[in-house]
Amino acid sequence: MIDAGAVARRIDAVRDRIASATSDPGSVRLVAVTKGFGPDAVAAALAAGIVDVGENYADELVSKADGVGSGPGPAVPRWHFLGAVQRNKVARLAPVVDCWQGVCRVEEGRTIARRRPGAVVLVQVDVTGGAGRNGCPPAEVPDLVAALRAEDLTVDGLMVVGPPGPPEGSRAAFRRVADLADRLDLAERSMGMTDDLEVAVSEGSTMVRVGRALFGDRPPRPGGPGR
Repeated sequence: MIDAGAVARRIDAVRDRIASATSDPGSVRLVAVTKGFGPDAVAAALAAGIVDVGENYADELVSKADGVGSGPGPAVPRWHFLGAVQRNKVARLAPVVDCWQGVCRVEEGRTIARRRPGAVVLVQVDVTGGAGRNGCPPAEVPDLVAALRAEDLTVDGLMVVGPPGPPEGSRAAFRRVADLADRLDLAERSMGMTDDLEVAVSEGSTMVRVGRALFGDRPPRPGGPGR
């Protein structure tokens, strides 16, 4: 069971970390990643003033969105889908997702646009080239941004997952993505998570995706990693 008071204190602590890394902390959005936790985690984040909520798994996002409700007012989160886009899941996600943060192929964008024209997307950049890493190679990002816009999507910015290892090891990757966003005149840079958010913010992140620092370690998922 999530302790809402503890979550509120942890949110304050994360905001302090953000403020320590930038002179303009108000320019950095905090996305609460509730992957693996129940609807009570979403409720605790909303009660503490968080608007942006992120999920990696389609089934969890749809279920939690149904649980929270869709009426007007501050209790309705802005949902970010953070996982790899599986085209067979888009139809269920499209009515509730406000920002797609893992688009790395034009075919994915085309499927989203078919279900929700004008949807807001971020292009995920792969700065490591490692096997199994989701994302678009940096050299191909300009063409992908243009192609997604041609599909009637709103490309707001770029997203990146820092390479594994010490936080400082992510600095070059974050700087490269921020520079690429500047060259493409994209406002949003979704960079940084629990361990490396200070490095990301100092390199120009406008959005950090934080789960463990707010809710603790994720419980094991029943039935494995199905999405």
